Amino acid sequence: MADTSRRQKQAAPVSQDRSSTPVGADRVLLILRELAANPGGIDLDDLTKTVGSPKPTVHRALAVLRRAGFARLEAHGRYMLGDEFLRLAFSHYEARPDHLHMQPVLETLAARYNETAHYAVLDDRTIVYRAKVDPSAGAVRLSSTIGGRNPAHSTAVGKLLLSYTLPDDDAVAEWVGGAPLTARTGRTKTTAAELAEELALVRTRGFAIEDEENEPGVACLAVPVFLGSPTRPTGAVSISALTYRTPVSRLVDEVDEIRTVVADRGAPTAT
Repeated sequence: MADTSRRQKQAAPVSQDRSSTPVGADRVLLILRELAANPGGIDLDDLTKTVGSPKPTVHRALAVLRRAGFARLEAHGRYMLGDEFLRLAFSHYEARPDHLHMQPVLETLAARYNETAHYAVLDDRTIVYRAKVDPSAGAVRLSSTIGGRNPAHSTAVGKLLLSYTLPDDDAVAEWVGGAPLTARTGRTKTTAAELAEELALVRTRGFAIEDEENEPGVACLAVPVFLGSPTRPTGAVSISALTYRTPVSRLVDEVDEIRTVVADRGAPTAT
């Protein structure tokens, strides 16, 4: 019994150390995170200090990552993420549907404003909702559905995307044609001249709004999303708000913050 007690007492400090020191797969993942956080590379000494493990242990983990192509050693002795890791990451990212890329953005915006957030794309004369996040339970929710459509000319998303598709007044007139556009409410812009003026404003501002033009009591602000080309949006994100609760003027005042959320793909901002 005495021998067992001594062994238990001797083992206790090791157990305590392991609780605060990464081991096995945890260590490897921590090293990967550090490599990602240092795009210019990090040397073994600094990596060892950051990870909090002995240098030989970190070196062995790096050797495993290098064999897999997930890390590489530069001539100046600094470790970086390997090309195979980057290839897998970008391949996975590019294969994901747009709406999965934008889901964190919509969740962040819906939580921040307690309003509905959409991601939508342009399809000829209509917009199609690819993703939607409603506000938390207890809030009034909109009737829009994923896969549902609305006229492009009466929605903020539609006007935002049309401003890229229709570059000038002549293009707008040709798109509208000879007949007036459908009036969804008394505020809907239904002529080519009205729409052309609106799209010119959108191009200047870099965002679009609609104030009860598609649905009474609902206002909306939309900003572009660039998942591929840096100059041609793949779609747009919008916040659709009940006007009695969130006036469109508030969304306009906070458009820079909204753009930041979209650009950061919904990552929470530091506080």
